[in-house]
Amino acid sequence: MFLAEQTYNTTDFKSIVENLQEKVRNTCFRYVNNVEDADDIAQEVFIQVYESMSHFREESQISTWVYRIAVNKSLDFLRSKKRKKRFGQLTSLFRSTEEGEEIIEIPSYGTPEQELEDKERKEILDWAIAKLPENQKTAIILSRYEGFSNKEITEIMNMSLSAVEALMFRAKKNLQKQLKDYFEKHL
Repeated sequence: MFLAEQTYNTTDFKSIVENLQEKVRNTCFRYVNNVEDADDIAQEVFIQVYESMSHFREESQISTWVYRIAVNKSLDFLRSKKRKKRFGQLTSLFRSTEEGEEIIEIPSYGTPEQELEDKERKEILDWAIAKLPENQKTAIILSRYEGFSNKEITEIMNMSLSAVEALMFRAKKNLQKQLKDYFEKHL
């Protein structure tokens, strides 16, 4: 049944935003590692949700559909950023600018030394995850950071359960290899 056949109004949309806004923002942040960009992408997600509600088929939960949009918007942003970066390398020969990025820090309650070690470990892990192929990165982020089950990930990524399990396996293997290589070079 299509949503267009039912009576949905701004109250329903408001409820969707209230229930999913923070999780969608966090999902976007896991991809882009920048607060402002994550906020912008999350806003784009909810604009698309509002504009596309009539196309939603109730074959999955609405939250799954919203997360699929969030993942796709985040990946589109990263692809666009890579294209701009390549173009920017050419134009940087003629002008240079620096942009500051605000990173969301994970709170830590240990000693200053422990906080520094935790921050370094997080940066190394983020670096390794960023090097994964997009589909492996998506599976890891949805599983480990957002807490989705493999079944939920299948719906978000529109894949079979065995495909998601294989992605998770390859992602873990790739992360192990990258982290091993990193620590062998830096320790």
